Amino acid sequence: MHNTPLIALTGATGFIGRRLLPALLARGCRLRALARGPQSSLSGLEWVPGDLAQVNALEQLCADADIIVHLAASVRGARWEDFSAPNVDGVQHLLTARARVAPGSRLLQISSLAARSPELSHYAASKAAGERLAQAAGATVLRPPAVYGPGDQELLPLLIGLASGRGFIPGHAGRFSLIFVDDLVAAILSAIDTPLADGGVYPIDDGHPAGYDWNTIIETVATLRRAPVRPLRIPRSVLSAAAFLASEAQRLVGRAPMLTPGKVRELFHPEWVCGHAEFSARTGWQPRVSLAAGLRATLPALSSGDA
Repeated sequence: MHNTPLIALTGATGFIGRRLLPALLARGCRLRALARGPQSSLSGLEWVPGDLAQVNALEQLCADADIIVHLAASVRGARWEDFSAPNVDGVQHLLTARARVAPGSRLLQISSLAARSPELSHYAASKAAGERLAQAAGATVLRPPAVYGPGDQELLPLLIGLASGRGFIPGHAGRFSLIFVDDLVAAILSAIDTPLADGGVYPIDDGHPAGYDWNTIIETVATLRRAPVRPLRIPRSVLSAAAFLASEAQRLVGRAPMLTPGKVRELFHPEWVCGHAEFSARTGWQPRVSLAAGLRATLPALSSGDA
């Protein structure tokens, strides 16, 4: 009989999962993680080969688990099916496996603030649909805003450009919240430690009042690099044209694009601000990493003075 919980984890090899996995192991948790390909052996960790389309693999992952943390999702693609298969069907497959082999387990789903506005994109709609399935099964849902940090592939190109003193940013004045990846990991650990209301949805952020705009990001990077930042602001019409071409190219080369018409609508949405008050009141979690500290950790050149 084990006293330590058995945690089943999807998305362990992704950006967030690569930070969460060692944090769980450091706690002495027994951990079982899903992976498509071979992975390095680690003490306390059992890898399960498979993906979200394979209910048998998910049953092996979830068998007798105490807590299931669902991180895996697709963020790339131009078509509904690029997102619906992993982000909606994948949730349903996981719920089916859980019902069969771990009906008493707690489920924690890591979603996205994009789910708040499902009309904007296939990605946002798929995350909202996945949330509804998870909530109906009693899951706790965390909704982080844009997550950044070492290993990120979405914001990192923009941040690297700004750290060089130039770079490109969307040409709009909307506001948005952010969270550093290690703060998100700490929030996940808090949610594991504190059983929350079944079916609850909890936004979280880094605690910066009223979020940020791009001018604030630019000013922070300029302060860190001790030199001006003069980015090129890309108009929506230009990004929309590039997104259309990238989406059409998917049919030719088979690679799912990151920039799509839906992504442009997300980028130019005027308000992606959230807070963390309810989650913090229930768990005691507080964000610890400021934007400046997070950018230093993400962009080593800013710390070394080589930017």
